[in-house]
Amino acid sequence: MALDDPISRRAAPGAAETPPGSQRARPSTGRSGGDTRAALLNGPILPALVRLALPTMSVLVAQTAVNVAEAYYVGLLGTDALAGAALVFPLFMLMTMMSNGGIGSGVSSAVARAVGAGRTADADAVAFHAIVLAVIAGSLFTLATLLLGPALYHALGGRAGALEAAVRYSNYLFAGAIAVWIVNLQAAALRGAGNVRVPALVTLIGALVMIPASPILIFGLGPMPALGIAGAGIAFGLYYCGAMLVLVRYMASGRSSLHVRVAPLQLRLFADILKVGLPTAFNAVMVNLTVILVTALAARFGTSELAAYGIASRLDYIMIPLLFGLCTATLTMVGINVGAGQGARARRIAVTSALTGAALVGVIGAVVALHPPLWLALFSHDADVLREGATYLRIVAPAYAALGFGFVLAFAGQGAGHVLWPFLASILRVLIAAGGGAVAVVWLGGGMASLAAMITLSLVAYALLCSRVLSGRIWTSTSG
Repeated sequence: MALDDPISRRAAPGAAETPPGSQRARPSTGRSGGDTRAALLNGPILPALVRLALPTMSVLVAQTAVNVAEAYYVGLLGTDALAGAALVFPLFMLMTMMSNGGIGSGVSSAVARAVGAGRTADADAVAFHAIVLAVIAGSLFTLATLLLGPALYHALGGRAGALEAAVRYSNYLFAGAIAVWIVNLQAAALRGAGNVRVPALVTLIGALVMIPASPILIFGLGPMPALGIAGAGIAFGLYYCGAMLVLVRYMASGRSSLHVRVAPLQLRLFADILKVGLPTAFNAVMVNLTVILVTALAARFGTSELAAYGIASRLDYIMIPLLFGLCTATLTMVGINVGAGQGARARRIAVTSALTGAALVGVIGAVVALHPPLWLALFSHDADVLREGATYLRIVAPAYAALGFGFVLAFAGQGAGHVLWPFLASILRVLIAAGGGAVAVVWLGGGMASLAAMITLSLVAYALLCSRVLSGRIWTSTSG
């Protein structure tokens, strides 16, 4: 199957001059790239946003279905396995969010600003520098979870069968961490150049393979032995290794608008990625630290409550990939417009995107809050698990609209190369959810309802502080 690039990023007339120290942009070889770039810079905002977001969003819905299916399969192994997966899930999502929405945002932002300014050689080099960062970060995750995972899961409340399941799942899941990072950072580079179709296609094919492969590895089939919860981790690893090989080969083949090849490492390009990527990765750490700390608080209630929180909070997490397609489109459009010196239009893109994100996940939150079993019954029929999970969702799910609004605005700030307010908002979120949750549960003796109330308050505060992205001079300061 040939993967054809839907967009060229060759410089259009009026693009910024190539700065000293980087190569001049290559001339355009066709109209498609110029037309697409013109649409992002001058066309109607909402149609362009939808056109960029839909491929990624549709595939992330399929990927979300994989996560739901995996949780369903693991739930069939029993409450201990479900609780063990709940202990590991925040760490896996931390890695996913750091690579996709953290360092990946830095990669997308750097590529998008280079594309907007017509600096194609820099955009190519950023993609190679991203692979170097992926190998380093993936190795750190594999080693850290192998060496420190058992102690961490025990500290979070894992005991006996739940702890054993968590360690086994974690070891296999994070063995493929390097592949996860390479796939996510290369996909981010392509999206930053406006190429959303190829990353989406690779992810979709992987999702279609994962859904049948995971239960075969978990429960066995014919000569294939049942691997239990380890099979779920192995399935993820196989998918990401395959996706890595496809993406890297495609980007090195010359068919991609980004041409990845070995190049001299430059500190300025690492800095261009990390000035956005590190604060944004810290935001991802704060989000996942919140979930990890709240998971520890939920574990104080017992195994059933821990399983209930794991199931219910998984829906919180699923809002992130649903929003991610919209967020990456927002980042690309904002970055290209900022790079081209169109700050006012970039601000309009940010507002339109944030309102769209709030509506998208707000509807889901409202439906689930009204009828929690729509979600919870997919994974468990234990009465205690269903009761505690319903308590959580009735309180937290209505705040998904606030999450959507703030999360999309955070990506708009990343596209402009300014991340202060989302950075502060993430700190505030962890202080309220984890700190306030600890006060409510440990000091005041509250239950799941009190813990959920603190999480809801944290999401509203997060959105309010992220809204500060829309103020100030960042939308008129257009150095790319």
